[in-house]
Amino acid sequence: MQFRGQSVKENIGTSILRVDSRKKIRGEAEYIADWKFDGMLYAKTVRSSKAKAAIISITLPEIPEGYAVIDHRDVPGVNRMRTVVSDHPIFAEKDVQYIGQPILLVVGPDRETLYDLAAQIDIQYREEPALFTLEEAEAHSRVFTDYHYKKADPEKYFHKAERIIEDTFSTGYQEHVYLEPQGMAAEFKGDTLFVYGSMQCPFYVKHALIETLAMPEDNVRVVQTVTGGAFGGKEEFPSLNGCQVAVAAHKTRRPVVMIYDRAEDILCSTKRHPAKIRYKAALDKNDTVVALDIDVLLNAGAYNGLSPVVLQRAIFSATNVYNIEHLNVRGRNFMTNTVPSGAYRGFGAPQTIFGIEMLFHTIALKLGLDPLEYKMRHLLKQGDPTCTGGRVHETVKMPEIIQAAVERSGYYDKLRTNKKFQGIGIALFLHGCGFTGKGESQIRGKIVLQKCRDRVILKVSSVEMGQGAETVLRKIVANTLDLPIANVLCEKIDTGLIPDSGPTVASRTTMIVGGLLHDAALEMRARWDEGTQFEVSKIYEHPDYLSWDDETFRGDAYPVHSWGANVAEVEIDPVSYELTVKRITAVYDVGVPIDERALIGQMQGGIVQGVGWATVELMESEGGKLKQGNLTDYKIPTSMDVPDIACYFISNPYEFGPFGAKCAGELPFVGAPPAVAAAVSNAMGCAIRDLPITPEKLMETGHDH
Repeated sequence: MQFRGQSVKENIGTSILRVDSRKKIRGEAEYIADWKFDGMLYAKTVRSSKAKAAIISITLPEIPEGYAVIDHRDVPGVNRMRTVVSDHPIFAEKDVQYIGQPILLVVGPDRETLYDLAAQIDIQYREEPALFTLEEAEAHSRVFTDYHYKKADPEKYFHKAERIIEDTFSTGYQEHVYLEPQGMAAEFKGDTLFVYGSMQCPFYVKHALIETLAMPEDNVRVVQTVTGGAFGGKEEFPSLNGCQVAVAAHKTRRPVVMIYDRAEDILCSTKRHPAKIRYKAALDKNDTVVALDIDVLLNAGAYNGLSPVVLQRAIFSATNVYNIEHLNVRGRNFMTNTVPSGAYRGFGAPQTIFGIEMLFHTIALKLGLDPLEYKMRHLLKQGDPTCTGGRVHETVKMPEIIQAAVERSGYYDKLRTNKKFQGIGIALFLHGCGFTGKGESQIRGKIVLQKCRDRVILKVSSVEMGQGAETVLRKIVANTLDLPIANVLCEKIDTGLIPDSGPTVASRTTMIVGGLLHDAALEMRARWDEGTQFEVSKIYEHPDYLSWDDETFRGDAYPVHSWGANVAEVEIDPVSYELTVKRITAVYDVGVPIDERALIGQMQGGIVQGVGWATVELMESEGGKLKQGNLTDYKIPTSMDVPDIACYFISNPYEFGPFGAKCAGELPFVGAPPAVAAAVSNAMGCAIRDLPITPEKLMETGHDH
């Protein structure tokens, strides 16, 4: 398709300059909640109050002039949100499958009237038996997705094992708590639909709109507005509420805006998948783990959606940094009548990496061995087979990473001198860079670099959501072309103006998109004198040495990995059992940092998010209803809870990354939770098998030991 529309100077959805009444110029960001449209209508969603039920009847109050009700009958095309598995209805039809499922919208010019009308809508249900937990779903075989892969001959080595150790670990929900709640708007300009909003993946939203509205591709444009945080929570979910406001705009022929408050956002937005991971380990006469049987169970919620790909990363991360010769790995997504689970920083890897780290930790303690030394006995090195039978192509600098983490934290001195209720623990981890399996090959992300006299414009679909993407990508191009960074601009994120370089997920922006921009900038530098205005475009191709079979899960699941080690230090109050994380020492191999100061901020943020999931972020569902439905009941770390964080990098350039860069954004999250758990284990003298580690659980553990 042709890119069309206005130029980069238009400033829609970017920081703008405003002149106030005193004629002073100030910089200000406009979020979607700040936008105003002529003749705009607000939207309020009417949601299911039942976890699983047939809809018997819907009785509406008298709808005033200028107001409208939107439901599944108003959808011109397909009433399903397009994603990996397109099973979630845009609006419920004959039944509901979770509390909070959208049934209809009420739209109109006055918000107070909307809320009154929504409260008067009477929905009669016939409730049906529901499933709420992984245990219930497994007992009833409610499986969405069932994956399996095998490596070598695990049965043989279990049969001849000197010792077999079995263990189970579990993790809970996690709410994203982005600062800006979900918000979308839609309007028609002539025959073209424009959808604006807070999002990570504008082309995901566009493809969903094309199906739901049954419109030609060239008549749908999606514009990302300033986005106040996402962490995966604005990956697939905006495709749902984007389609809803678009259907409303289509019916009313008026602009429609829908902004969630925090309670609604928590009620219905996707969460991190709760997980249960079962292990059976075969040890030889030297106490080396020679075979593993791993069973990964994820709670996908009421619809499958993005969960199959989350499950893939979970099972491909299941052996972490360890070379296990014989493997049997199974992964299943289970259907429950709870809010759907979805994308969240780490994307399935945090659950299984917590499991495998604590498995090795507890095995070492059972054997009377030092956990770190035991882990190092099993480390992957360059040339080793991955869990899926590919190869570790890069140099593995885990020994240097571990040495730096141990020395900078004083790990062994503290391990010897700490008293009860003081603990130190270490976690080793990796993260596969870019999309899983064939993902990058399917996307074939495209970028365009445009020269305009002495300036260069980046045309990419990678969004800025607080992580510093625009700065890093501009820096790559500016350094390659030897231009001031002020002369490198980003085109606004409007699908009518930019190519699809892929979604802003999977820690792929710097390595994949930045790599394409670096290549394009090298070509542009060689052609700089050709004229005042021309374009260079590039399309991503995997390195030739990679191979992957998506049917058998054999080969290179990722082109390269980033690696890390975290040392956590904790204290536990002996009376209240309140857990305090005092310090995290973090050492990473992310290739070569592009912007080290910004990267340290990313790492610190990821660590704090991981510490929160491991300690205070308790979210439970009872009867399909979340017990922690607001930020009073659902706790996240405050500034007072942030530990002292020391962050270091080991250089290890990646041949195909810009200036040697690899992935970074998700890496810090996966390492912090198992490091904290190992430290608590050390402090309490017991195994930690479940996250989050609450005072109540610690009190039980402390009394048992």
